[in-house]
Amino acid sequence: MRHLPLPAPTRRALLAGGTLAAGLMMAPRIAAAQAQVNLERVNALIARMTIEEKAGQLTLQNDPFRWRPEGVNPGDTLDSNQEQTAAEIRAGRMGALFNGVGAATTRFVQEMAVKDSRLGIPLLFAADIVHGLKTTFPVPLGEAASWDLDLAERTARAAAVEGGAAGVHQTYAPMVDIGRDQRWGRVVEGAGEDVLLGNLFAAARTRGFQGDDLKEWSSLLACPKHFAAYGAAEAGLDYNSTDMSELELRSVYLPPFKAAFDAGALSTMSAFNDLNGVPTSGNKWLLTDILRGEWGFAGFVVSDYTSEEELIAHGYAADGRDAARLALMAGVDMSMKSGLYMKHIPELVQSGDVPMARVDEAVRRVLMTKAALGLFENPYRGSDVRVERRVTGSREHLALAREAGRKSIVLLKNENGLLPLPKTGKRIALIGPFGADKIDLFGPWSIFKDAKLSVSLEEGLRAAMGAGGSLSVVKGSDVEAPIAGGIEAAVMAASQADVVLLAVGESQNMSAEAQSRVDIGLPEPQLALAEAVAATGKPVVVILRHGRAMELSGAVKDAPAILATWFLGSETGNAVADVLFGDHAPTGRLPVSFPHFSGQSPFYYAHKTTGRPAASRNEGFKAQFRETGNNALYPFGHGLTYAPVSYSPVRLSVPTMAWNGQVTASVTLTNNGSREASEVVQLYIRDRAASITQPARLLKGFRRVTVPAGGSVEVSLPLTFADLLFLGQDLQPTVEPGLFDVWLAPNAQAGEAAQFTLTR
Repeated sequence: MRHLPLPAPTRRALLAGGTLAAGLMMAPRIAAAQAQVNLERVNALIARMTIEEKAGQLTLQNDPFRWRPEGVNPGDTLDSNQEQTAAEIRAGRMGALFNGVGAATTRFVQEMAVKDSRLGIPLLFAADIVHGLKTTFPVPLGEAASWDLDLAERTARAAAVEGGAAGVHQTYAPMVDIGRDQRWGRVVEGAGEDVLLGNLFAAARTRGFQGDDLKEWSSLLACPKHFAAYGAAEAGLDYNSTDMSELELRSVYLPPFKAAFDAGALSTMSAFNDLNGVPTSGNKWLLTDILRGEWGFAGFVVSDYTSEEELIAHGYAADGRDAARLALMAGVDMSMKSGLYMKHIPELVQSGDVPMARVDEAVRRVLMTKAALGLFENPYRGSDVRVERRVTGSREHLALAREAGRKSIVLLKNENGLLPLPKTGKRIALIGPFGADKIDLFGPWSIFKDAKLSVSLEEGLRAAMGAGGSLSVVKGSDVEAPIAGGIEAAVMAASQADVVLLAVGESQNMSAEAQSRVDIGLPEPQLALAEAVAATGKPVVVILRHGRAMELSGAVKDAPAILATWFLGSETGNAVADVLFGDHAPTGRLPVSFPHFSGQSPFYYAHKTTGRPAASRNEGFKAQFRETGNNALYPFGHGLTYAPVSYSPVRLSVPTMAWNGQVTASVTLTNNGSREASEVVQLYIRDRAASITQPARLLKGFRRVTVPAGGSVEVSLPLTFADLLFLGQDLQPTVEPGLFDVWLAPNAQAGEAAQFTLTR
């Protein structure tokens, strides 16, 4: 995608709010006249506010009222924490609350602000609705394996409907960090390693969350996070430092944010990491010069959980006062959890260390966003219990969760057509810690899930097999610890079965925030279980549960069939059964590369070739590890179906692309099987010689097509002049004439390239 810098707004325009009003007009269905009305109302409010009330609008704290399912209703006795928060709200010293849900209590809490505070400014209610509220959809990385943007938009829309009905106005999603080091636990929250896929999913999820009209109760304000380069933390260690060139930052890590903002996102969250020595929550170059000056971002920036206070631990701020000053002056408009803004802003303004104009600017951004959400006209949106009951966990949402689950599954391996399995006639043993599990199927950041909606693997298989099926279930081991007698019981069950389903992988706590891993393989107890089961000689189908690309080894790697099933959410069991028994063929493709070994991390397909590329294993003095080649075990874009599809050589419409011209790449797909196949044709290029070295391959487009059984289809994808753009030495988009490789392939490691020459 081409993102050219926008002209920087003048300081006078910023202070007057003109740029903010213009920016808010870009959001869904906010007309110019309404934006101007909002601006006049907000400026009038700011003129009446005390400095303490202004600091309050920039303060965000945990919601102590709606954290329990039944909520708090009028007449209830409040605990001390609730009393303290209520007092702050009534005094106008609180602008927003987060991670509370529930229609029953929404009006009760909002009335404290609207009716009891001096100015009646409504609260903003936010929550971490990352991949569903009560109905839980696949984790974002799993859903990215669908390569289905419409699906991502629909699941985000469903999450917004449930969240909005529960009195939430803003979600802290989508996470758009590019994740190229699978040791990092938060890879699970994003769309994987590729920039194009990251851009597209960022935009789709933003559109889904926000809908067509932000004032509707069913719309959630999107908050792309974490700005910026958090996904490149050194050694994959969460919260760690990031150090990279500006070229890398702008080429890889910033584009998904720009895509989300272009799709209408009106908030963003600053990151925990430092970037090139400056913590991002105190980084004026990121939060003001780029975000505001170049991109014209009109919304507000919220810190991550105490991230502005953590400027002290970074060694960037001397104390809490200094941290508040640095964060606010850098461009962080709202403080999450720490309370530093409420504590220090009044004195910082009085002393002259923070101009009142900067405080007013931040308040204006927050209030204009509240106005865009319609909170001044309808502060009690999301307080109708009847609507909440009707939409939460609805049949439509559960059906969507099942669809999303099966579309997210990736068939990594299927030797001798072991899958799909028949529903009857074979004795099946379901072995492993996730066979009957109803907790770890949701995945991380499912804090509002409804456990009653979960369908375990066992339940899904039994429902699909019916009364005529034969299924035995044995746990065998816990996720990270052996079970006394577990392996013996598993071996007995496997010995009596015709086929084994081995349900192994990670718990939801192993792929999550603060869960970085030095070894991305399976825990030892599960490996021992797999070896023992494989020794029975029975065919094994691995059903892998995970939130990252993993190192597969031993009996797991050698199993004849492997399904990557991620954390699929509420409908896990039904979704897996749909694919396992062939009611739906697998259609997913990997959004991350599976390395051979953990030690290859960070590992991603769009790497540079280096000056000494290794064409084959064990070449002397080449860029390679001693133990393995540079290819992936399962590459980005990989995924099998239940029918073998072959690709013809790539054909190009012309051997030479004219300047500002276009080339069409075509390929013939042939299905040699007895079932139709859904294939994702992927277009990759390589610029063979450029003033900035380019990746060995780079995804530029893809198309899903259906290939009929025994038939062939021709697929053509255009490659435009704009697709050849890269950032040059001056950090501006450029194209240079020369030779280009082009692939139309089933993954980032397959196919033979065709070539064309770009001429000026």
